[in-house]
Amino acid sequence: MAFDMARLSPLRLSPLRLSPLRLSPLRLRLGALLATALALFAPSAFAQQAALKIGVVNVPRLLEEAPQAKAAMQAMQDEFAPRQREMAAAQKDLKAKEEKLQRDGAVMAENERRNAEKDLRDGQRELARKQSEYVEDLNVRRNEELGKLQRSLLQEVQTFARASGYDLVVGDGVLFVNEALDITPQVLSALQARFKTSGSVKPAAPPAKPSKQ
Repeated sequence: MAFDMARLSPLRLSPLRLSPLRLSPLRLRLGALLATALALFAPSAFAQQAALKIGVVNVPRLLEEAPQAKAAMQAMQDEFAPRQREMAAAQKDLKAKEEKLQRDGAVMAENERRNAEKDLRDGQRELARKQSEYVEDLNVRRNEELGKLQRSLLQEVQTFARASGYDLVVGDGVLFVNEALDITPQVLSALQARFKTSGSVKPAAPPAKPSKQ
């Protein structure tokens, strides 16, 4: 009896890939609205606030380059790697069973062949369940880490802004900015320095805001 393997082909297992953490569309829209509001200020309003100190932060760059972000991504890689290896091993085992059935199915006894088919189908269903749980758990952990990282970066920016005497710092959604207003490198340097000393994503308590002359 010929044996048809098309209905028993196992699921394919994708390698673990963690894309860079991204800000939510809502935060991007809020940033864009803030940038638009600033652009619509009348010149007289700026004249009245001649001493206003403004800075701009490139938040996506912080999320990509900050060592705290890289450490969070690596921690997730390490956390999910064992499950990835387990599913890869299951996939390899299913492939071996599939090849055996394809090679020997036609000469197997009817009962032996039915048992082998059932075993393969059960293995496929179990692998599909594990893959589904894996993806769900990975997304949950990504969202948790992203939330913690965003809060940490916000606190770091606020700490730097207070220490440096800024009155306003704009984040996401800026369409144009003079490079002189971009304080991203300074904030990134502060994050790198803090990570070297503590490895933490939690910023230090902000110093007192310097008095203006």
